[in-house]
Amino acid sequence: MKNTATIGLLAVLCIGLAVFSCNTVNPDSTNTTGKLRLAFDNRLGASDLNLRTGSYQNDAGEAFSITKFNYFVSNIRLRKADGSEYVVPQDSSYFLIQEEKPVSQTITLSNIPVGDYTSLTFMVGVDSLRSLADISKRTGVLDPGLNDGMYWEWNSGYIFMKLEGQSASAPATQNNTFFYHVGGFGGGYNGKKTINNLRTVTLSFNNDVAKVQAASTPTVQLTTDALTVFNGPTKLSIAEHSSVMFDPYSTNIANNYARMFTYTRIQTSL
Repeated sequence: MKNTATIGLLAVLCIGLAVFSCNTVNPDSTNTTGKLRLAFDNRLGASDLNLRTGSYQNDAGEAFSITKFNYFVSNIRLRKADGSEYVVPQDSSYFLIQEEKPVSQTITLSNIPVGDYTSLTFMVGVDSLRSLADISKRTGVLDPGLNDGMYWEWNSGYIFMKLEGQSASAPATQNNTFFYHVGGFGGGYNGKKTINNLRTVTLSFNNDVAKVQAASTPTVQLTTDALTVFNGPTKLSIAEHSSVMFDPYSTNIANNYARMFTYTRIQTSL
């Protein structure tokens, strides 16, 4: 009887230890998601972007300073090394990058499936679906009253990219200021197609990999070169175009800002 009882007790202990081992060997084994950060470093060519105090020059030879630089990033997709894609849910995929608010320049994407990611795609602007959605669906940075004037009340639409500054090349009648407020999602008005300045950007991480894991968070460092707004495929002259909003020329600026993003590096932290 004693041997039988001893054997039974040992069996129970072994089962208990096995269950405990399964629950404690790898506490992250059931975690299938992690986080990924995108950090935007706003620059002008080889120089850091300094609001009001920085002095820069475009390809037209015009000296200028920047007083405001904002842009929307949305509709983010991440591509894995195996070619599969993860689409960030729309309700969690709208961000407003503001030079005057450093905290806005690093965004955190949560609930990302673990894996190795090699590129990302995002949109500059706010798509038509969200632009026309009920106001209850447009909160946070999409709240027209709380997004640093990135919404046209008169045109009922978001400003995708806002660049403002001062230059001796700008008209004295504008107090030597210039501004580029670019938006338009390509809807229709009175039977006519309107301007579409939404632009999609895809950036490869080259030979690097952003390893999303439950226990560590990679940060993808990106550079945004605001000088490309002037020096892109269309050479933008402040003297010739000191103020651009919802007009046909704005598509040239949109084509320029679509090229202002480049991949820099990946850093990983706990």
